[in-house]
Amino acid sequence: MTAVQMNSGSPPEDSSTFILETKRLVLRAPRLEDAEAIALLANNRKIAEMTELIPHPYRIEDAEAWIASLAEKGQSTTFALFAKDKGLAFIGACGYGLREETTPEIRYWIGEPFWGRSYATEAVRAMIDHAFTATDVDALAAGCRVTNLASRRVLEKCGFQWTGAGLCRIRALGASVPSDRFRLDRRTWASLRTWGRTALPGRARTAKGLGKR
Repeated sequence: MTAVQMNSGSPPEDSSTFILETKRLVLRAPRLEDAEAIALLANNRKIAEMTELIPHPYRIEDAEAWIASLAEKGQSTTFALFAKDKGLAFIGACGYGLREETTPEIRYWIGEPFWGRSYATEAVRAMIDHAFTATDVDALAAGCRVTNLASRRVLEKCGFQWTGAGLCRIRALGASVPSDRFRLDRRTWASLRTWGRTALPGRARTAKGLGKR
């Protein structure tokens, strides 16, 4: 992964000052101008029923409220995902942040038209590298519904270890469902980082206009 840090004077935990770039993706902070594209993909029951917080139906107003809320969350880092091989089309979101636990949790979703192309794996690996190089966190957590085998494969490919089962509340269902819990610590990341053959996060090169559509 190549990660490009813009505005180097800003604190690393502020995702609004970063643009991350992988082989096929550009990751940057969601903007209000993205609301229509976000709503178009997120308004999908298949996605809502596999995530905790996405409502269904999902409207532009929901996207705008979500984007506005990110500025109020001082303990989260969230990126919108844009596919280079799709003309920098918006394809989903990924990020990490604290919840009730002390370990930051990674979350992500990919729009259905872009499933099966390993975009999620690429994005999650970028988040892992960002978390372990730009912050001092010792570990990351993650979770998925037990029925979400695709998401489980993403986490396993990224080095996460299964830690047990539990329940998670799905907003779109209005109910709690069984989920699997995972964890990746810094030491394991360092030993398994076979995907990182390029530079770790830093000022790799200038990326003027990168991420704009």
